[in-house]
Amino acid sequence: MSAVATLVQVRPETPRYDGVDALLADARSRLERITPRAAFQELVAGDGAVIVDIRPAAQRAAEGEVASWLPVLVIERNVLEWRFDPRSDARIPEASYDARVIVLCQEGYTSSLAADALQSIGIHRATDVAGGFAAWRTAGLPVDGVAA
Repeated sequence: MSAVATLVQVRPETPRYDGVDALLADARSRLERITPRAAFQELVAGDGAVIVDIRPAAQRAAEGEVASWLPVLVIERNVLEWRFDPRSDARIPEASYDARVIVLCQEGYTSSLAADALQSIGIHRATDVAGGFAAWRTAGLPVDGVAA
């Protein structure tokens, strides 16, 4: 007997959100977002907070980066949850359910979704920077690279 593959057309489920703006609003409803200056103050306080830049390498090269003398990690968005999940074999040493993870993207949209995803896997102190790196740079906070 030979196996015969049958293509079945499956109707997509009803979307949970009425577009990406509703998805973003829902994610942000669970976050206590912080300003760039508040993020900077947490980083220099030395209480273990870390800023995680999730932007792609090309964007960091074009726009600049948070100054390397601050506690900053570069972890691109596509692997973020695996790096911070304490249960993951791909976790980084900083992975902890109690970690203060401040996620940073270019303008503060993707970082909200990413911080919400981290909270969903138990990183309850995860949040993001309102306005992203663009707001960080506009606030005159320390940067390296092109925008320095």
